[in-house]
Amino acid sequence: MNTALSGVIAIFALTLILALPLGRYIAKVFAGEKTWLDFLAPFERGIYRLCGINPREEMNWKQHLKALLTINLLWFVYAFFLLIFQGSLPLNPDWNAGQTPDLAFNTAISFLVNCNLQHYSGESGLTYLTQLFVVTFLQFVTAATGIAALVVVFRALKDKTTTRLGNFWDILVKANTRLLIPLAIVVAVVLVFNGTPASYEGRDTVVTLQGDTVDVSRGPAAGMIAIKQLGTNGGGWFGVNSSHPLENPNYLTNIVETVSILLIPVALIFAFGFYIRRRKLSHVIFGVMTLGFVLLCAVSIYAEMQGNPAIDRLGIAQTSGSMEGKEVRLGAAASAFWGIATTATSNGSVNAMHDSMTPLSGGAQMLDMMINALYGGVGVGLLNYFVFLIIAVFISGLMVGRTPEFLGHKVEAREIKIAALIALLHPFLILAGTALASWYQVHGYADSGNWLNNPGYHGFSEMLYEYSSAAANNGSGFEGLGDNNIFWNVSTGFVLILSRFLPIIGPVAIAGLLAQKKYIPESAGTLKTDTATFGLMTFAVILILAALSFFPALVLGPIAEYFSLY
Repeated sequence: MNTALSGVIAIFALTLILALPLGRYIAKVFAGEKTWLDFLAPFERGIYRLCGINPREEMNWKQHLKALLTINLLWFVYAFFLLIFQGSLPLNPDWNAGQTPDLAFNTAISFLVNCNLQHYSGESGLTYLTQLFVVTFLQFVTAATGIAALVVVFRALKDKTTTRLGNFWDILVKANTRLLIPLAIVVAVVLVFNGTPASYEGRDTVVTLQGDTVDVSRGPAAGMIAIKQLGTNGGGWFGVNSSHPLENPNYLTNIVETVSILLIPVALIFAFGFYIRRRKLSHVIFGVMTLGFVLLCAVSIYAEMQGNPAIDRLGIAQTSGSMEGKEVRLGAAASAFWGIATTATSNGSVNAMHDSMTPLSGGAQMLDMMINALYGGVGVGLLNYFVFLIIAVFISGLMVGRTPEFLGHKVEAREIKIAALIALLHPFLILAGTALASWYQVHGYADSGNWLNNPGYHGFSEMLYEYSSAAANNGSGFEGLGDNNIFWNVSTGFVLILSRFLPIIGPVAIAGLLAQKKYIPESAGTLKTDTATFGLMTFAVILILAALSFFPALVLGPIAEYFSLY
């Protein structure tokens, strides 16, 4: 047990050691300062000329959003038709068929919104062509989209009064060339040297140690796996994701992949401080997020290391903790830590089956996604936190009897209305979707008779988890749920769209509106937002909003299941 916990601590420590210098580097890249990858500038200029882009043309926040939404619509159409017709296209050595329209609709949206919810099995549901030119492509550009939206907020909060917020296309390109692609190359090389396939050959027939003859899928998986982790995407090349021995061969690759999940989201917090020259504020934000993350990690790791009480009653020893649904080469502690890391960051990849986790772990993973602001996805995690921060500023200002201000700009009714709508949207989508699915199930309208493989509390948790995952742009699931049908493909598809783009539009709009206002210098009466006290206030706002919104649903699912075990 001590060795297992030491591995978890080492993974988190390594993440922090790498995140601080990476955050400084990210701030320099988007501030236009010199970096060691400046030799890529001619290549970037070639992209700009080819696409007719003037990277020096300044945009306001509305122009940024227009560009973001337009290019995403184009990517959706491109992905949808490739998925439908993939069976007739090249690079299909395993002769996989095209997707149905409802599945293609869900898959295209899912990867477009950086969620990667997979209602298909990776190696049999896609071809090499769509794995590379739809899935891998979208995993790069959608992660860069989140970063681009966040950098707009950086620019808005840095200057005293401005409408000049940089160029969306310039940020999008550099997010790929200066950050995502170089890091993905490093991670992919590590995976290849540890046994992850990177060829274009089809299935291979092997004989296992037990003497069984099985067909094993291969393909150019290493590069896709690298960006799925670094971009908080999470969609696996193989159906069982990073619990597959070719996708995550050993404990070393598990360390690399877990660090990759957390690295950029944490680094962006530090980049925020370096960029706007308020490092103390970024440290407070990091502290609030880390407090919530560590608390949920402690709950999950403890629950999995203690084992399952239902198995204890059978008199079966669980010396290694609860190993149901987990890989022996990784262990219970590393699996529990991954489960919290992947749901805290909107990553969604798995190295163990979340459906088999103990109820407390499953509940912690759902709460992670319901909060959706503890590190969060690449770029969008800090945007989600920004909404809570604005609400905390408003409440704190009212408590001390002053007009709320943030970084020298008054927070007024318009900004609070936007923040409140975004904060309420998340629980509405999750709870309304779960209620609809529950009604649909109870009245016997489920496709093919019944989509739940587990009754009672756990069955409810499966549906609650699915909508939590879709709304949080996460993509993981309780796989006891039969989700490849018209109801789930269409309903989660619309949840995916709304929960991706409205939470981007809201914070960018708030930051753009604040940037236009007259700058107010700090005075003795200014509410300081870079103190531990304000950090605790923000943590309380996050906790209260999440608890009040989701506690009843959690009681009906994982909490009720936990007490039923005793």
